[in-house]
Amino acid sequence: MEKIALHLPINSVSFGQVSTVLLRTLFEREKADALPYELYLFPIGGVDLSSQTTVSQEFQNWIQSKIAKAFESHNRNTPIFKLWHLNGSLESYSNNQALLTFYELDNPTRVEMNVARNQKVLMSSQYAVSVFKMFGVNVEFLPLPFDSYNYQVLDKKYHVDDRIVFNLCGKLERRKHHAKIIQSWIKKFGGNPKYALQCATYNVFLGANPQECDRNNNEMIRQLLQGVEKPFNVSFLPHMRENSVYNDFLNSGNIIIGMSGGEGWGLPEFQSIALGKHAVLLNAHSYKTWATPEMCTFVQPSGKISAIDNMFFKQGEPYNQGQIFDWLEDEFIAACETAIEKVKSNKVNTKGLALQTEYSKDIFTDNVLKTFIS
Repeated sequence: MEKIALHLPINSVSFGQVSTVLLRTLFEREKADALPYELYLFPIGGVDLSSQTTVSQEFQNWIQSKIAKAFESHNRNTPIFKLWHLNGSLESYSNNQALLTFYELDNPTRVEMNVARNQKVLMSSQYAVSVFKMFGVNVEFLPLPFDSYNYQVLDKKYHVDDRIVFNLCGKLERRKHHAKIIQSWIKKFGGNPKYALQCATYNVFLGANPQECDRNNNEMIRQLLQGVEKPFNVSFLPHMRENSVYNDFLNSGNIIIGMSGGEGWGLPEFQSIALGKHAVLLNAHSYKTWATPEMCTFVQPSGKISAIDNMFFKQGEPYNQGQIFDWLEDEFIAACETAIEKVKSNKVNTKGLALQTEYSKDIFTDNVLKTFIS
């Protein structure tokens, strides 16, 4: 039997969530005798499945067995699929590596281009693929999956009235335009009981410990409110570590806001629309990979601004240099008003539901396995 290897982060953040979809699907296939490979697994960091919904002991044991087998029997001639950042991706267990990575900006550095030239690189954004090809670096496209293990439509009523709820997701940072989105929304809808804004924007990377992280998140919220008292219809939610809780949150909204200036995919927005939620999205970067005008209300970009924030994107670094897309506040608000009318007309975004099958876990897994075919 042909041997293949995986080098994956198994944790609660975006990379780890995608890794776990892949592993759970491969586990199911092996149980059904439908996996024609001997599989080895190298984790990046520890193994943390605490965010996953209904993980069996059998699956956990399977993961540990694949890790043990890798360290006992793997050799560098076995091809490997890795999911990671460009930074650090050349650290490999194989002479034949395919890397799937997220790229969010528009100007790869010489270091990033050299890293990409030294291995097979797949990116989750067709925009990112075009950026690298523009610089003469050949990379390929591999779309991400809908996580049907953790996300399902819930038949549940969340409010006693007919308020229309906007959801905002992603870790709080400048690249995602969170401050601009919240400030714009408050100007138009703040204090109006017909509408609510739920911000699941807790950034787990803002501190070395939970206390410091809480302080820094609260300080960023204080700054973005610009001294104005938070309206009663705007809420900032704590970190939702369990996917079951996050699924409940995504189901509780009517409209997902995706106005980030740069994304490698946009998992919360994607999962939300696939659950039948309406959306206001920036018509740019990876959103254009999977979203269509039939399933969302697009806002056209107004131009680009520097991504440098002196926190996650620092001037002069060998990685993560470039620009992000920007947009106009009036056009964002107009799109919100259009999305509201769509909700009033039909609460379920039926076109969005099609994402579940178009980007299924099995299609994703098949695409990953194809990377081992030379």
